Amino acid sequence: MTTKIHLLCDWLGRPLRVRLTAGQAADIKSAEVLLVGVQGRGLIADKAYDSDALRTLLAMGRMEAVIASKANRTVPIPHNVLAYRTRNRIERCFNKLKHFRRIATRYDRRDAYYRAFLYLACALLWLR
Repeated sequence: MTTKIHLLCDWLGRPLRVRLTAGQAADIKSAEVLLVGVQGRGLIADKAYDSDALRTLLAMGRMEAVIASKANRTVPIPHNVLAYRTRNRIERCFNKLKHFRRIATRYDRRDAYYRAFLYLACALLWLR
């Protein structure tokens, strides 16, 4: 059994929202759920979140989409390269979460137990 952790972080790389999905689920399907009620100036995400629907949702919320275009796009959409470099803060947040062995190895059989410890680990990251 594999799972994916989808994470919404603030500008400092602290977790704001967490969603757990099946390993074969596409990343883009979690984006709308994570962004409900979120206000900000922009969203920085990797190529997995490149879709016209997400870009439209962000435009309606007056947020800038800093998302690199997928290779299969016929007309690449330009993005702010300097802002995209700060995406590593999200990657660093994932690395901090993986310092918790229980999250990195996924020993828990039930999603509820794994999710509960994931929330606890996110709270501990906020306390640092």
